[in-house]
Amino acid sequence: MCGITGWVDWQRDLTAERVTAEAMTETMACRGPDDAGLWLAPRAAIGHRRLAVIDVTGGRQPMADGSVVLTYSGELYNFTELREQLRSHGHTFTTRSDTEVVLRAYLQWGERCVERFNGMYAFGVWDGRTERLLLARDRLGVKPLYYHPYDGGALFGSEPKAVLANPIFTPVLDTEGLAELFALFGGHTPGRSALRDLYEVPAGHTVTIDRNGTRIRRYWSLVSAPHTDDKATTEATVREILADTVRRQLVSDVPLCALVSGGVDSSAVAAFAAAALREHGAGELATFSVDFKGSAEAFVADPNRPDLDAPYVRELVAHLGCDHTDVLLDTPDLLDIQARATRARDRPCLGDLDASLYLLFAAVAGRSTVALSGESADEVFGGYAWFHDPAAIARGGFPWLMDDTGLANVLAPDLRAAVGPPSTSATGTPTPVPRFPGCPARPAWTPGCARWATSRSPGSCRCCWTARTG
Repeated sequence: MCGITGWVDWQRDLTAERVTAEAMTETMACRGPDDAGLWLAPRAAIGHRRLAVIDVTGGRQPMADGSVVLTYSGELYNFTELREQLRSHGHTFTTRSDTEVVLRAYLQWGERCVERFNGMYAFGVWDGRTERLLLARDRLGVKPLYYHPYDGGALFGSEPKAVLANPIFTPVLDTEGLAELFALFGGHTPGRSALRDLYEVPAGHTVTIDRNGTRIRRYWSLVSAPHTDDKATTEATVREILADTVRRQLVSDVPLCALVSGGVDSSAVAAFAAAALREHGAGELATFSVDFKGSAEAFVADPNRPDLDAPYVRELVAHLGCDHTDVLLDTPDLLDIQARATRARDRPCLGDLDASLYLLFAAVAGRSTVALSGESADEVFGGYAWFHDPAAIARGGFPWLMDDTGLANVLAPDLRAAVGPPSTSATGTPTPVPRFPGCPARPAWTPGCARWATSRSPGSCRCCWTARTG
């Protein structure tokens, strides 16, 4: 994870704006503790904070080739293949980093380079030859990216706080964005934020900004396709894709680990990772799990968590032979960290989710820089209980919402009426979800719900959907 930010302006001389550009970059220090860089020219200020994973000494950013400058967050999982393709086109490389592959891919293929990328990424390219800014985000929006266009220029950053650090941007709450924030448990319409005139680069899109304005292009989307494979073939395909995905994500020059809960999804990821490491003689897989003080005594089962995690975690790590660490959290610790966790996300979160993750990753950071997890598998594969709840099946809306009003019930009545939480039915979402033809005889909303959830939750669903560029 790195932090990227930038400022382009066709009227100001940004070489005189170093202090503001440095302030924008410094807000991303939490995302990139290993290094900082700033590139300045009259029309552009490009900043970067680095978390080094590949080519620790050679992958410094911003990375430039003449007047073409890249600031990049993420990882390409097919960068070695792309590097060979680019060499065949005459490109030479001075580093082993995937960052240089992204830069030279842009030089070779322009904005359509993203169609060749397999990975999670958000990046900005300032092309001084044309005085044009390109912003791009990975297919499912794993890496965040926000921007604020204004008359004569634009600001961008991995997180809103980078844009907020520039006095050009005046934060004003957006009523519709606020409604989604309180009604959809943190979900939102792609491209929208809770602040007026602050936009999110939608997943699978590029945004081009120049003197003529702002243009948004979708380069990838999920589409429905008939599924004709039998059960055995389907299982083999999912296994092959998951194993390949895990193998590619193990490429790292720094320590890595897996987060495990004892559930099917994180256990499968850990099992593939442990096997791949053994195959290459790389030793034991380091694993981490999180638990709460007194959880065994206070545990109450529910449909989504019928059992404690800990017994399954112990059985898993013993079976795989992992180097395991249990991270034990206590209520006072969670309360103490809430404000910092909220600032890290730049928006409120439900319950103690962000606080517990913040403390978990603080413990992990002492030993590992990269962590694999089973996040988003329930959204992709319909793993939550509500996907199979007869009451939810009979209802026309999204199953996870049922009759709940999200976080709107914490608002004062006048504010709740003002924000007017948006519709949450499958046909009336802020961004409508198509009902796919030819789907199997399951609840009409199930494929649409998986598609909706996946578009708002970082993850991969290559095994469930086909890709379309355009």
